[in-house]
Amino acid sequence: MSKAIVSKKRSHPDHYTDGVVQVLIDAVRNHNNPLTEERIFGWHAALFPTGRSGIIPITVGGFRTAAEPMQVVSGAMGKEQVHYEAPPSEMVENEMKKFLEWLNVANSLDPLLKAGVAHLWFVNIHPFDDGNGRLARTITDMLLARADGYHQRFYSMSAAIQKNKKGYYDTLEYTGKHGLDITPWLIWFLQTLQEAIESALAKTDRIVQKTLFWQEHRDIVLNERQIKIINRLWDGFEGKLSTGKWAKMNHISQATALRDIQDLVEKGILHKTDEAGRNTNYELTIGNL
Repeated sequence: MSKAIVSKKRSHPDHYTDGVVQVLIDAVRNHNNPLTEERIFGWHAALFPTGRSGIIPITVGGFRTAAEPMQVVSGAMGKEQVHYEAPPSEMVENEMKKFLEWLNVANSLDPLLKAGVAHLWFVNIHPFDDGNGRLARTITDMLLARADGYHQRFYSMSAAIQKNKKGYYDTLEYTGKHGLDITPWLIWFLQTLQEAIESALAKTDRIVQKTLFWQEHRDIVLNERQIKIINRLWDGFEGKLSTGKWAKMNHISQATALRDIQDLVEKGILHKTDEAGRNTNYELTIGNL
């Protein structure tokens, strides 16, 4: 039985990363080009240049041909959970022909909804031995670039789906088991798209604020340790900043860390938080940036 295993992280060699990048660049930069069998076979071959998924030989640059059922499965061996069973291999070529014809023809369907429907349709066909999820997300990003009318991507639907894999698989499974009503999937898809856009906007706002901060403080003399930690605070420091953490991150004494912090407080770059506790915590003074 052919199984597409999900939910486990794997470390891929550089050639896999290179392939993913090449495929995504082609998808978004050439988003208005038709998606043909030849093009998607090229994408698949770029993802698996060795002809293997891990140590297992697979059909590369061609649709799956195995006689056994293709199942999307998660969980440890012996405790697998079957999320979906795809159509048999002999149906794939015809199903993909219908899918690509629909994808490449302009219609009145809202382009965002079309991206959601395309993702679901492709995943349900599951045309390849491996890489179906990656290619479904690539097709989604291509259609979103087509909807935006611009090849630069300022948000990533792929990253948003990867971030919420459980919700993704749960929604796919629910939709697959409840007839032809794909409304729950489209709701999840559009909500995830909104989260991706909001995350990108928040990140952009943070970059702008960081740039303005350094412009405002460009004439202030700081040591390397101070610059390092300030940048860490801007880039998403986890937890609270204390003297102990400063000392540990810079491999210095508590006394030196305290002098660094007090210097930044005097210069108006850091200030003490109002939180009560055993340790005094500090945060950036952002002001009116």
